[in-house]
Amino acid sequence: MQITIGGMPGSGKSIIGKMLAKSLGYKYYSIGEIRRELAQKRGLTIIEYNELKEDTDKEADDFQRNDLAKKDNIIVEGRLAFHFLPKSIKFFFDADLKVAAERIFLDPRSSEKKYSSETEVYKDLKRRMDNDIERYFVKYGIDAFNRKNFDHVIDTSNVSLEEVEKKVLGILSVRPRKR
Repeated sequence: MQITIGGMPGSGKSIIGKMLAKSLGYKYYSIGEIRRELAQKRGLTIIEYNELKEDTDKEADDFQRNDLAKKDNIIVEGRLAFHFLPKSIKFFFDADLKVAAERIFLDPRSSEKKYSSETEVYKDLKRRMDNDIERYFVKYGIDAFNRKNFDHVIDTSNVSLEEVEKKVLGILSVRPRKR
């Protein structure tokens, strides 16, 4: 089985994806993490990297299209994973952008810039999403935030990570492995 996870920044995609991979005994891939590593190698934040005029998506997109699409028992978390793994079960994790900004401000990734306020995070999230929407629409004619591209939409704004995992496992109708 292939499971793809897309969704809003700060919706818990990465954490829940890792939890599910552990429960199911699947391999987990984070396209965002791959892209952050590529940005870091250039001394850039992910936002700066996304705004470069060159095609910064090609390496990660090709990896999904040419390698991951052939694998089984995987969870791929990424904006366009649903597109590159069309046979996957596609989840979209939604979250109110203000909730997402608060989460990111309180628990920042080491690979991203340090924020001075939730308002600053919120503005950066909006900028990043606008960039993603434009970039992916120009390249592929896709809106990565359109919930119609996904089989299941789960709002994570007011529920725990464990509740989201339980809901996904229920949808998949599978028993997790013992942790």
